[in-house]
Amino acid sequence: MAREKRINMVILGLLSHEDLTGYDMKKRIDNSISFFWNGSFGNIYPALKELEDESLIKSSNAAVGGREKIIYHITAKGKKVLKEWLKDEQASNELRYETLLKLFFGGGADRSTAIHNIEIFEEKVSQDLALLKMLSKSLEDCLDNDDHLYYYLTASFGVETYEAYLKWCAKAKKMLI
Repeated sequence: MAREKRINMVILGLLSHEDLTGYDMKKRIDNSISFFWNGSFGNIYPALKELEDESLIKSSNAAVGGREKIIYHITAKGKKVLKEWLKDEQASNELRYETLLKLFFGGGADRSTAIHNIEIFEEKVSQDLALLKMLSKSLEDCLDNDDHLYYYLTASFGVETYEAYLKWCAKAKKMLI
């Protein structure tokens, strides 16, 4: 496979834990990794087709709750591709915050606009931080499970990062007042 699309790796990673529908994948992304990675139905479903065309996943129909659903399962080939990606030393760690982009060009408006944008960012970070702390706390008791250890490490990274963001918000607002 040419340089993998990251949503493909997200899907393979999710399916390495359990069989899921496309809708379930979106829920897992929103509830567990949205702090550092996003996915939409608009990129999940085309990726599912691509992965199935490449025999990295298989789909099957199942009746769930009286409704027909398509369930996806990772293949041995898909597990191999995921493992190769995990070992790949190259990683794209892009940081993209529109709030920072607005702040960078903040001279085009008054300081109150910049402060307001920082406050909006600060509120979102505070909400996410509370959730990350709750996740970290609940994972602390089961670190002997490898998956939980890895989940904990990403959640604790988020806690420390978001705490730093809040510290920066306070400093930035103070400088702008």
